[in-house]
Amino acid sequence: MKSFPSKGKSIAAKTKIVGKVEYHKKFYSKVLNNRRDIIVWLPPSYKKEKQKRYPVLYMHDGQNIMDPKTAYIGVDWQVDETVARLIKAGELQEIIIVGVYNTPERLEEYSDSYKGKNYLKFIVEQLKPFIDKYYRTMPGKEYTATMGSSMGGLVSFLLTWNYPEVFGKAACMSSSFYYDDDKAINMIKNYTGEKKKVKIYIDHGEDGLPRGQRMFCELTQKGYLIGTDIDYFYAPGADHTEAEWAKRIERPLLFFFGTRIDYK
Repeated sequence: MKSFPSKGKSIAAKTKIVGKVEYHKKFYSKVLNNRRDIIVWLPPSYKKEKQKRYPVLYMHDGQNIMDPKTAYIGVDWQVDETVARLIKAGELQEIIIVGVYNTPERLEEYSDSYKGKNYLKFIVEQLKPFIDKYYRTMPGKEYTATMGSSMGGLVSFLLTWNYPEVFGKAACMSSSFYYDDDKAINMIKNYTGEKKKVKIYIDHGEDGLPRGQRMFCELTQKGYLIGTDIDYFYAPGADHTEAEWAKRIERPLLFFFGTRIDYK
């Protein structure tokens, strides 16, 4: 069985999505031995400026991020609308967005379990090389981010923390840092190595107290500076829904890819 689908599997989308997307259906993971759909959102200039390359944002629970037809209870994150609006306003760099759909094994894949470690390998060793091969990406860590919510926020953190040479940025929204007896928080608390050169965004509403605050505090104890290495946001009254994540997705996008950022 081939580890990569052919480029010909890319299909132009016909859904209520702002902008151009391509699908890679039933993308096979050789390390997990399962399949999932991948959606790729292309920035406005992609088809016209053939020499231009773009930063990439990898998002978990990809079925929920931009297509109301596949999103949970029909409510998506509206990342396509938000990114398109910010690009048009000149506030955000043009980026490629890769949405990685989940599977029935989501809980294990998105945690620090055996399958979770293999999910990270799938992203790093198989999916990212595929995206870098078939799309005009800027493959360096400083141009590569990941984002998710709940367990997707946890796995976003694990992806950047375990592969900082590949993923330089992680947005962790309403993250399940409590999972497996606060394993991720304790991992940072007990970490004694050098400070990893990554940027981390953490937020939550009422759903994330107190773990989001604890993770933020543990990271600041390791030398991560607010506004430089890390950003933290508390949304009073916000619950655990796609609608709430859609309301505040602009903040991590600008923290990672705002036009005022100088990558050099």
